[in-house]
Amino acid sequence: MISFFVSVVALIVGYFVYSKVVERIFGVDPNRPTPAITMEDGVDYVPMPRWKIFLIQFLNIAGLGPIFGAVAGAMWGPSAFLWIVLGSIFAGGVHDYFSGMLSLRHGGESITETTGRYLGNGMKQFMRVFTIILMIMLGAVFIMGPAKILNDISGNAGGGVTMWVWIIFIYYFLSTILPIDKLIGKLYPLFGVAMLFMAVGISLVMFKDGLHVPEVTWDSLYNQHTSPDKFPLFPMLFVTVACGAISGFHASQSPMMARCMTNEKQGRSIFYGAMITEGVVALIWAAISMSFFGGVRELNEVMTQQNGNAAWVVSQISNSLLGKVGGILALLGVVAAPITSGDTAFRSARLIVADFLKSDQGPFKNRIFISLPLFAAGYALTLIDFGVVWRYFAWTNQSLATVVLWVVTAYLIREKKQYWISLVPAVFMTAVATSYILVAPEGFQLPMEISYAVGIGAAVVLLGFTLLHVSRVKNSPSTVELVK
Repeated sequence: MISFFVSVVALIVGYFVYSKVVERIFGVDPNRPTPAITMEDGVDYVPMPRWKIFLIQFLNIAGLGPIFGAVAGAMWGPSAFLWIVLGSIFAGGVHDYFSGMLSLRHGGESITETTGRYLGNGMKQFMRVFTIILMIMLGAVFIMGPAKILNDISGNAGGGVTMWVWIIFIYYFLSTILPIDKLIGKLYPLFGVAMLFMAVGISLVMFKDGLHVPEVTWDSLYNQHTSPDKFPLFPMLFVTVACGAISGFHASQSPMMARCMTNEKQGRSIFYGAMITEGVVALIWAAISMSFFGGVRELNEVMTQQNGNAAWVVSQISNSLLGKVGGILALLGVVAAPITSGDTAFRSARLIVADFLKSDQGPFKNRIFISLPLFAAGYALTLIDFGVVWRYFAWTNQSLATVVLWVVTAYLIREKKQYWISLVPAVFMTAVATSYILVAPEGFQLPMEISYAVGIGAAVVLLGFTLLHVSRVKNSPSTVELVK
């Protein structure tokens, strides 16, 4: 269990040390008026206290990823610990902080519009379509996941899964169209308590019972998946454990909180801090998954028997460790995670479409007009097999994160700041996302060697173009004149 403790401490140290580096590179201005003050509209631009914004941001981004993703990621063994820690500090935290702060600097605009500012109009149009598709897919995934868990808790009472799907749909619709402080702002503290109970409860019992958590050693850092040839550690692990390390979905959520902040100094705790907190949750579920059934091999056997159903694993762990009542409370915490991401996924999609259409979201009818088609598409996706939608969502999610890191890099280069802080994770994630779609069962299913070569090649080419661009910027007449 030493590796688990060290990993948690590393995340905490990463927040207090590396987040300050990130903040210094960005250059916050505590005297600069924020959109919540200059553009307050009582619907989306609403000033709120820092603690509430942090809680909403954390619950927004902590969907099923740091729970289901961590459970599935644990099948590769202790390597998951390294990815969660390093990913959260050097990739996810950087991604979340800059995407949130750039939105704050540009009037709370959506990530699609920010992309247009730094990567051009073509990428903006692509990102509009790509991000909306991701939001709808995520909304559908985060309907079926909690609906199945709630149905299990209720003992398949009433209308079964279908009844819970419609109840969640109604809540999502209301949270999408109502002012952010009317429903989301009031319910999220309750959801936060459930999430806190779940994480703390599982951790305490894990320590109390002395469950054996595998350690990170040179001998344990190999592919322990039951089907290593079909599921290579690279890039599969780095896409499976997404929200617990880095997630493009977060960039779609940050603008909502950027529209509620009252000072730029809040960004470090809200954006970077929420990512680190999510990393801790992912560590907890990765650790308990590797230990509860007896080890990584046993976890693989269980997941194979359950056809990869992480919800079943979560239910077994919660009920066994915390008893019937405690298990139900823990499962409600697990349900709170996807519900508090699904509602804001649809809300974020509404804002992206509104930005594109330049639609004033003050009038109620304008919000209804945009929301109805989004929910129709989301419902259609709930009719497709959950596993298929989840896998495509995972790749789409990491691809969006990759694009956002390149957006941040372009911004830092333009502002003549230390661009390496986002360039390094951007290059790595380019190799991950490209290799994954080429080798994955739901992708092109190409041989591993070809997938790696193309993925790494794409990353190297983009790195080369970037460094060439930096060289041109430094040697341009305008830059020389500016230096003088």
